[in-house]
Amino acid sequence: MLKYLLLSSALLAPPAAAQGLDQSRDADEDRIVVTAARAPQSIDEVGQAITVIDRAEIERRQTVIVSDLLMTTPGVTVTRSGSVGGITDVRLRGADSAQTLVVIDGVRVNDPSSPAGAFDFANLLSSSVERVEVLRGPNSVPWGSQAIGGVVNIITRAPTEGLSARANAEYGYANQVFTSAGIAGGTGALSGSLTGGYLRTDGISAAANGTERDGYRHYGANGRLGLELAPGIGIDLRGWYANSRANIDGFPPPNYTLADTAEYQKSREIYGYAGAHADLADGRFRNRIAFTIADIHRDNYDPATGADPTFFGRGRSERYEYQTDLRIVDPVRFVGGAEHEDSRFDDGSTARSTGITSVYGQLIAKPFEALTLTGGVRHDDHRRFGARTTFGADAALALATGTVVRASYGEGFKAPTLYQLYSFIGNQNLRPEEAKSYDLGIAQAFLGGRARIGATWFERTIRNQIDYDFATNLYGNIQRTHTNGVEVELALRPVDALQVSANYTWMDPQNRSAGAAFGRDLPRRARETVNFNADYRFPFALAVGATISVVGDSFNNVANTQRLDGYVLAGIRAEVPITERLSVYGRVDNLFDESYQTVTGYGTYGRAAYGGIRVKLG
Repeated sequence: MLKYLLLSSALLAPPAAAQGLDQSRDADEDRIVVTAARAPQSIDEVGQAITVIDRAEIERRQTVIVSDLLMTTPGVTVTRSGSVGGITDVRLRGADSAQTLVVIDGVRVNDPSSPAGAFDFANLLSSSVERVEVLRGPNSVPWGSQAIGGVVNIITRAPTEGLSARANAEYGYANQVFTSAGIAGGTGALSGSLTGGYLRTDGISAAANGTERDGYRHYGANGRLGLELAPGIGIDLRGWYANSRANIDGFPPPNYTLADTAEYQKSREIYGYAGAHADLADGRFRNRIAFTIADIHRDNYDPATGADPTFFGRGRSERYEYQTDLRIVDPVRFVGGAEHEDSRFDDGSTARSTGITSVYGQLIAKPFEALTLTGGVRHDDHRRFGARTTFGADAALALATGTVVRASYGEGFKAPTLYQLYSFIGNQNLRPEEAKSYDLGIAQAFLGGRARIGATWFERTIRNQIDYDFATNLYGNIQRTHTNGVEVELALRPVDALQVSANYTWMDPQNRSAGAAFGRDLPRRARETVNFNADYRFPFALAVGATISVVGDSFNNVANTQRLDGYVLAGIRAEVPITERLSVYGRVDNLFDESYQTVTGYGTYGRAAYGGIRVKLG
């Protein structure tokens, strides 16, 4: 461990820093985000903490699974149960994984059939992803229920003018094969894009003490189509399909402890968006209507017990949306809308549904050029839990000196899931979870915009959090949590050929529930993490890079009796162009073959090498 820490210290000679930095772009580029208000804004006008990862960063890092990128983002904790394809949870600032809202091309994809409604990141590959925006902290005004911890907004490849294409194929450790290809183009009023990907691997044993490999297979595709009927008026269609099979280990008799089994899980995910937009009054009055659908099937099988599924899950949500973006006068903007969602689940023995209708509005005002103030309110009317109102406000002061000061207050609201209410361990007396969060940050650009450094302090309290109650053998509002911490970031580009980014997160994720767990750490949340990335391109076009992640100690369980030791992961990568359109690349993950676990009893990858080719046209 010492050699890894020394290496990390040497590479992290500059202080780690800045909240809300877009580390993948030139410092002087106008950086636009859409997650904070559900409408385009410069990142310097947003008072909340946002990190942006674009396609260039995805390809530079040679990332296959999106969660591997997220784990190096400030304030983010990622855990995976075993091999590729195992359940993968993403937690923002210590919140539960089910309190992370995940959006793909405008479709909310959290699973209504999972116990707490979490999105499983196991099957989210980078093939189709053009951009990821990670907003940390409650943001229920524009996004509604589940955005207690924050929002992960996945944006796929948009249609383009002309024709462009890209493809890659790679092979590596455990007979892993990953291929993807995409094409985008447009002419006149019609434009579209189509991307597909395939991943197959022999994997590793999901059980850390196992010997058989648990393989994984995934294929998927997404497409987008745009049709302009008149200037500023058009139709948008988007679709996403994923089909996966993952071998998993179970808890066989007579010991009922995690061990090698022949169990496997099959998943199918379909997400769709159909919408129309009308931008009127020279773009000062933008309107959008849409229908979205998320349909998720998950089945577990154990050949030792027969052909029927041992777990059966069907989750479906349908949403109807209207949103407007109105510039009332030049310094004042209104973003608001109305939504209705119907969701249902079926676990093979119980089928239930519910609905929620919402209205929300935000005023974004610039009393003078440097200051942006945002305030909003949302009203939700849940079919079972009645009316709830949440508020949010933030401010961003961007000075000519390159200093940006941010502050925000946000509230969160999450209704109990259908599983928590109506399953065999459900409790129909549950109350919604509620959260309040504050953060304050400052960022500074210097060296002519080639460097940015900053820090953010945050604090969040969650009440009525739902968890399994061993006293009643049912779900209950038994948990209350409190987390505060600091995120520090750095983005540095001293010369065009060199990019360096680093971040440090310290947080205190405490269980504030009554009883023996009071004051203990929340499980699977490390108090400290450090991430470092560096990429350099030589004059003869060879590009090299390295990533180092240092994750501190944590606990696997509520009682804090199962310790998860901290670890350091280092990876190196290289890419060299053969022609203007063709390049070869390779990487080594877990360079020093670190032994670690993110979930007690589940295996993790040792040193692994991969190599591939990449083609780009247009």
